[in-house]
Amino acid sequence: MEWKQLLCDERIRSFKKSGSSDLRSEYEKDYHRIIGSASFRRLQDKTQVFPLDKSDFIRTRLTHSMEVSSFGKSLGQNISQRILKEKKDAGFLPEYQGYICDILQCAGLLHDIGNPPFGHFGETAIRDWFRQNLPKKTFQLSEEDAPVPVSEMLNEQMKQDFYHFEGNTQALRLVTKLHYLVDENGMNLTKALLGTIIKYPVSSLDIKKTSHIKNKKMGYYYAERKIFEDLQTSLGTDGNRHPLAFVLEAADDIAYKTADIEDAVKKGCITYDQLLEELKLAEERLPEGRRKEAFHKMVDGLEYRYKRAKERDLQNAKNNAIQNWVVYVQGWMINAATDCFIWHYDEIMDGSYGAHGEDLFSGTDGEYMMEALGDIAFRYAFQTKPILKLEIAAQSIFDFLLDKFTDAAIYFDTDRKLTEVQKKMMALVSDNYIAIYRHFAAGADEGEKLYLRLLLVTDHICGMTDSYAKRLYQELKGID
Repeated sequence: MEWKQLLCDERIRSFKKSGSSDLRSEYEKDYHRIIGSASFRRLQDKTQVFPLDKSDFIRTRLTHSMEVSSFGKSLGQNISQRILKEKKDAGFLPEYQGYICDILQCAGLLHDIGNPPFGHFGETAIRDWFRQNLPKKTFQLSEEDAPVPVSEMLNEQMKQDFYHFEGNTQALRLVTKLHYLVDENGMNLTKALLGTIIKYPVSSLDIKKTSHIKNKKMGYYYAERKIFEDLQTSLGTDGNRHPLAFVLEAADDIAYKTADIEDAVKKGCITYDQLLEELKLAEERLPEGRRKEAFHKMVDGLEYRYKRAKERDLQNAKNNAIQNWVVYVQGWMINAATDCFIWHYDEIMDGSYGAHGEDLFSGTDGEYMMEALGDIAFRYAFQTKPILKLEIAAQSIFDFLLDKFTDAAIYFDTDRKLTEVQKKMMALVSDNYIAIYRHFAAGADEGEKLYLRLLLVTDHICGMTDSYAKRLYQELKGID
C-alpha cells in the first residue's frame, strides 16, 4: 500500500473544486461536517459504560469520542515524525503528517457514531434478537400466497449481517447513506477517512475470529458492498486494513481502558487500594523481562502520585492520584503504540501485520498494562449489579422495540395493508431514513427490499439515544 493512494481525498459524490475561496483541506472539511451533524450530537446521550448516569463526570459516547480523536491526532503526529525522521518510506512526504492528523482526528469522532443505545450491550441485544426471532418470521405477499420464511427470502450475507450486527459497520452505513446532508451519499466524506473507520475489511460471510485481526468482525453490510469495493480500489487496500485503522484502534483502546478505570473509581466501583492491589497481583504473575519492568514503573507511578497528593494535603488524595496516573499511563501508551507501528511498518503497509491477532500494543512496554486495565475494568465495573440490572432492563427495551418495528416494517411498502398500529409505528421512523430506503429499494427484487426494510428498523433504533429509547418504550407500553 502507498500513502499517496491511502490518503485519497476524493469523495463518493465528486464536485467541482475550481474557483473555490475555501482554503481548508478536504480532511478539514470532513471535520466540520462531522461536528455539525445531529448524529454526532446524539452521542452526548449514549452510554459509554454507565447507562443513563446523572453524573457530569462520567463519560458518554460523545466525550469518549472526543478523547479518541485527541489520542488519534497525537499518535498521527508521533508516527508521522518517526517515519520522516527514520526515513522509513521514501514515498512519505512531509505534508502527509498534517493530512494523517486531520484524518485520525475525524475518525476518532466517527468511530462510535453508529452504536445503538446502551453501549456495547445494545449490539449484543440486537444480534440476539435477530438470531432468536428472524428464523420464526414469515412473509406473505398476498393473502392467496403461502407464507414463506423470511430467512428463505434473504441471501446468506443478508442474514449474517443481522446475526453479526456491529456498531462499527453501522457507522459506515450512517456516514455514507443515512445522514441526509444533500442526497443519498450521507456526509459524503473523503475516501481516506472512510477507509480508516473500517476496522474489519470483510463481509459477514468472512468472519474468522481465530485468524487475522482484520477478520475478527464484519466491516460492511451487503447494502454497502459497492461502496466498500469502491473504497478498496480507490485506496489500494486490496482487502487489507487501512494502516490508519490500526492507529484509530489504538487510540480507542487507550481512551476506554484508562477512562473505564477512572469512571469506575468515581462511581465507587473500585477504590485506590483495590486498584493498587490488583495491579501488584497482576505484576506478580508476569514473566520476567522488559515488559514486566515497564509495568512495575507504571505501578510505582501510581504510588508516587498518591504520595504527592498527600503532601499537597488534597481532600481526596487517592482519587486525585488515580486521575493523574491515568494521564501518565495514556502518555506511555501513545509512545508504545508509536513504537509498534514503526517496528512493524513494512508488515502494516503490506497487510500482513495482525496475522495472529496483533494490535499496536503487542510486544510493547504497554502490552501488559493494557491487558490488566481491561481485566480490572471488566470485573469491577462491567460486572457490578447496577450495570447488570440496567442491561437486563435494556434487553426488555430492545426486545419490545424490535418486535414492534419489525412487525410493521416487514409489510411496509408492499401491497399488503398495514394495521393501524403498524402504520403508526412506521410513522415514528425518520423521514430521511425512509427516503434512503425508497431510493435504494427502487428496482430491487422482493428479497433485497425486505432486507432493506429490516435494515430500516436497525437504522432507526441505532439512531436513538439512551433516553429516547427508554422514553419511547415507556410511552408505547403505557408506563407513566
